[in-house]
Amino acid sequence: MGMVFNAPWDKSLIFSTILFSAILLGIALIGVLVGEERSNFLWLLAMVVLPLVILIASALFGVRGYKLTNNALYIQRFGWNSRIPLTQLIDAESNPHAMDNSLRTWGNGGLFGITGWFRNDRLGSYQAYATDPLRSVVLRFPQRTIVLTPDNPEQFVRAVLARQMM
Repeated sequence: MGMVFNAPWDKSLIFSTILFSAILLGIALIGVLVGEERSNFLWLLAMVVLPLVILIASALFGVRGYKLTNNALYIQRFGWNSRIPLTQLIDAESNPHAMDNSLRTWGNGGLFGITGWFRNDRLGSYQAYATDPLRSVVLRFPQRTIVLTPDNPEQFVRAVLARQMM
């Protein structure tokens, strides 16, 4: 058992997910409907398969919430959970500006979530499992930094730090 925190979407994530989903579905629809190219394997791969794979993969890797147990954090995805052991956690803090001025080095910047690897002057290199940057919680470990965005950042931080003292 553990505490579960939702991962609410901010307006920009909602907007970008709707926009990019419409674009990807539109590309796939054009790929299926347009001209004689429909029988060309490369056309179908580029115009139908690739956009749908991007859409489905992004949805599967999206963040639904966070489950906190005594010794681990589970990032709840659509279909599975990613486990992060908390045994070496150094610190946890709520910081609504943690993701400001970040550069995405590898990941997804707004289709069903803000996930992957990022960098900024404040945190250096970090991994994000986010849906609303203004709810950012920074978890510091010896070898990495993780940013999450639970629905109640202060309560999440208190719960994480309480587990650290157990």
